[in-house]
Amino acid sequence: MSEINGWLPYCGSAPAPGELVGRWNLDPGLLLALGCVAFLLVRQRDVGARERNLALAAMVLALALFVSPFCALTSALFSARAVHHLFLTAVVPPLIVAACPRLRSILGGALPWMAAHAIIFWFWHVPQFYSWALSNDPAYWLMQGTLLLSAVGLWSAVREAPVTTAIAALLGTMVQMGLLGALLTFATEPLYAPHLIGPIAWGLSPLEDQQLAGLIMWAPGAGIYLAAALTLLARWFAQERAAALAG
Repeated sequence: MSEINGWLPYCGSAPAPGELVGRWNLDPGLLLALGCVAFLLVRQRDVGARERNLALAAMVLALALFVSPFCALTSALFSARAVHHLFLTAVVPPLIVAACPRLRSILGGALPWMAAHAIIFWFWHVPQFYSWALSNDPAYWLMQGTLLLSAVGLWSAVREAPVTTAIAALLGTMVQMGLLGALLTFATEPLYAPHLIGPIAWGLSPLEDQQLAGLIMWAPGAGIYLAAALTLLARWFAQERAAALAG
């Protein structure tokens, strides 16, 4: 359990498999905040059904990440935390950006946002800072908030940037995500003290759990950014071909 090591994460102590189904997080403050965000997203003016559906999808994922028993699972498994961070930075933000047509990058372009997001992402994966976030609720929400907001800034800037800059930002993010995943995969010892005990109940050693987290970041994590870059590239080629044929 996490509290044995002195950590009691926001999502609670590390559950055993038989305990997980009952571990819903019904924090009233969290539910109120999510409800307010959902209301603002769904009640946007001058948006169509597509944008409202995307906003709904983003909120469903937010509920899965922070309210469902998956929240408790992230206290036990670092690999579950990797999935959590992957959805928080690479799935929910582009849904939010697509659901909010008037959302614009406030400062900087795609490349500065890429750098800022990479710094924040690596910062929270430094073992000491990660342990701090799992032992202190304000630090936990600082971690979640900075990861989410910097990712929203990145995806919003990518939407507005010239296609070559947008592709460069996505590929740069892919590289940094893959590099961190590789470092975790090939580490020879577990690095994250809050997950030294929790994985054992799930049939994993702490090192195996960390290696699984690294593979999640390395393959599907980096793959999301690669897929987005290739999609932009394909659209660019299609536009150039259409322009050439029209000319």
